[in-house]
Amino acid sequence: MDPDVFSDICSSCGGICCIDARPPLTERRAEILISAGLSPGDIEEVGYRRIRARGDGSCVLLENGRCRLHHLKPETCSAGPFTFDVVDGRLEIYLKRESICPLAGYLLRDREAYERQLKLAVEKILDLIRDMSRNELAAVLKIEEPETFKVMEIDLDDRHRA
Repeated sequence: MDPDVFSDICSSCGGICCIDARPPLTERRAEILISAGLSPGDIEEVGYRRIRARGDGSCVLLENGRCRLHHLKPETCSAGPFTFDVVDGRLEIYLKRESICPLAGYLLRDREAYERQLKLAVEKILDLIRDMSRNELAAVLKIEEPETFKVMEIDLDDRHRA
């Protein structure tokens, strides 16, 4: 797997996933982004912390089709094109359709890249879930994620007992 392929695919779409995304932020991630230059005014509270969008719906971190803080981006952005839900103590992992994210199509054609990105996505999503309050997570879980299909389930109760 060539890491530049990911970058090329993401650059070629111009940041489709960065439009109306408003990724959730843990307090820790917000502090990291602010220390790297994100204005505190670019974070809003709507039952959970999230990055504000511009008037056109684009993420305030999107510049020239790329994330200006790519190396520090929120967990859900790092997990992309995977997303999640939590149902009855299970973490459900979903993959976005290629029509939403060109990277999804690439991952479906390259099993090694798929497995690597899925592992990273699960790690990042678990970090997010662990670092959010129950109320914040409940608010995040109300966000609809159309154009996805389930690819995996993890029993969260078993993970916490281990």
